[in-house]
Amino acid sequence: MTVATLPKRDRVVVLSSLATVTMLSWAYLSGIAHDPMAMCMVNMRPWTVGDLSALFGMWAIMMIAMMIPAASPMILAFARVNRARRKQSLSYVSTSAFVLGYVGAWTIFSLAATLAQEALHGAALLSSMGTSTSNTVGGALLAGTGVFQFTPLKNTCLRHCRSPLGFILTEWRDGTWGALQMGLHHGLYCVGCCWSLMGLLFVAGVMNLWWVAAIAGFVLLEKVASAGLRIERITGLLLVVWGGWVLARAFV
Repeated sequence: MTVATLPKRDRVVVLSSLATVTMLSWAYLSGIAHDPMAMCMVNMRPWTVGDLSALFGMWAIMMIAMMIPAASPMILAFARVNRARRKQSLSYVSTSAFVLGYVGAWTIFSLAATLAQEALHGAALLSSMGTSTSNTVGGALLAGTGVFQFTPLKNTCLRHCRSPLGFILTEWRDGTWGALQMGLHHGLYCVGCCWSLMGLLFVAGVMNLWWVAAIAGFVLLEKVASAGLRIERITGLLLVVWGGWVLARAFV
């Protein structure tokens, strides 16, 4: 199948939609970061189901804010192939179905992150704002993430995320359900690539927006920069050294 270049108008529509969703998500995060009482994390009592639901919602929206920019090349590739199929009178679906499947993968991750935060908070290893209170935990997260940067799983998932058009052409499935499955499939690769980086949110604080933005920026750089694989290795080494230093402080 010949894949035509996505026309400027279509590209603007897709990118504008993604930018709007991302900005709204960041606006929500900014609002709760400046109003700690809006989140259950400031509660000293045990968290209720309602508290955990609010926390889960926060994580889900934070993943949208962080990951939609990094997924933009894949989403644009999907829209491009979709348009080519429409011009050839083949079946096509709304690009939003693919995006919904992608978001679904990170929603599953958000549930796991919520449960992890609740467990760490219950063990007094996290502050009310989601910051590690233990050098042992903080150092382990840093060093563990650094080690993961060198693993075959990381390399496989990152290579997948850096080859959007190849994935679309080889994994194409017809219909809305097929687009949802494709989005979910890509999202799971993305989770496999970035889950350990998201664990670093517990180091400097889940509600520290500068830290959240720094991790989001690194994820985007790792996926789109031509030197992404080298960036992965250099960052891994730096994280191992940083984590080792923090762990050493835990035993001083």
